Amino acid sequence: MKIAMIGTGYVGLVTGTCFAESGNDVVCIDVDREKVERLDRGEIPIYEPGLEELVERNVRARRLRFSTDYEQLAGVRVVFICVGTPQSDDGRADLRYVQECSRQMAPHLREGAIVVVKSTVPVGTNRKVAGWIRELTDRRIEFASNPEFLKEGAAIEDFTRPDRVVVGVDKPEVTETLRPLYKPFLRTENPFLVMGIESAEMTKYVANCLLATKISFINEMANLCERVGADINDVRRGIGHDRRIGFAFLFPGVGYGGSCFPKDVRALVWLAEEHGLEMRMIRSVDEVNNRQKEVLFEKLHRYFDGHLAGRTIALWGLAFKPRTDDIREAPSLVLIDKLLDAGAKVRVHDPIAEANVRRLYGNKLAYCDDRYHVLDGADALAIVTEWNEFRNPDFDYMKSRMHSPVIFDGRNLYDPARMKEAGFTYSGIGLKCSD
Repeated sequence: MKIAMIGTGYVGLVTGTCFAESGNDVVCIDVDREKVERLDRGEIPIYEPGLEELVERNVRARRLRFSTDYEQLAGVRVVFICVGTPQSDDGRADLRYVQECSRQMAPHLREGAIVVVKSTVPVGTNRKVAGWIRELTDRRIEFASNPEFLKEGAAIEDFTRPDRVVVGVDKPEVTETLRPLYKPFLRTENPFLVMGIESAEMTKYVANCLLATKISFINEMANLCERVGADINDVRRGIGHDRRIGFAFLFPGVGYGGSCFPKDVRALVWLAEEHGLEMRMIRSVDEVNNRQKEVLFEKLHRYFDGHLAGRTIALWGLAFKPRTDDIREAPSLVLIDKLLDAGAKVRVHDPIAEANVRRLYGNKLAYCDDRYHVLDGADALAIVTEWNEFRNPDFDYMKSRMHSPVIFDGRNLYDPARMKEAGFTYSGIGLKCSD
């Protein structure tokens, strides 16, 4: 099938490449000429494990190509909108890119083409897209909503082995065109869920808000555990074996970040307010998360009795999560800002995301390409991102490089008893022996 992806960001590039891998003829269109030229040279603008090899293979097989020209839509059966919907100042999703690409594609769509909105958009956006396009063409165009559920760092796995595929349509025949596209990825009988367009739009927001709620919930419980002498790891095991609760997204830490959870939580709050509802719980999820991003700084500030000026603090991890270079809304940025404001010297290491942080901070930080070198002369280490390479380090070697063997672990990577035996002052999140 001939398919087009509008937008070569995270969703568009991964989705288009995976569709090409299953034998479809895919063109990815983007208005950013420089990005398209880089993709033509085989340069992948995002870090996602396995993506570069897939892109290279499908470009070589001529199933995947890139363009800035909307005329490439001639003859395309299904067009996916995958452009960004950044957060506006008031929290709502900014739909300017969705509107612009809708209007640009309209004159080039074939009779009977299906326009599918895959971008995360508020309820009602698909109807707006239909209106924008129908203003500019007399051809019969169909529309559908198909929200994405990709996790950065595991996007190819998520796309090729999805828990479910959600499709919102008005007409059954649209479903029967989209179903074969996903059939190769649903061979283990995971469901292809068909519903109304508004329900599909809402599903993405509700899913992300529920996951964000679980994270903020366990973080609040972890903070309380520290106060009362309980251990959040024991508590998490105690509740997780309840089948109604489970273990997923119940790992305490320094808060969530990235391009989805923060933006989608705030967008849902705005959407509710537009319809006369106050989302008290969801608003609190965002407030708790923002507060949690300050926890590591508060621990450092308390440990050094407020005297952080001149101290050297090392950071392990800058990306908002492992296996990505994404630093949007990353907890590390909150910690860095507060440490710099307090006069501390900050040394940082991340396997992938260092370049993105360097663009923000320039020479305000010391950057190290080795997890041990960043510890040189450090008065304390703060662990912000749980990269696998941080899980089993040489603790004796770490001590030899640090000025003081002090670790503030925002991801609870280590056993407190083992750290005490190794001669470290160790503080995690919600652990009984913290502080």
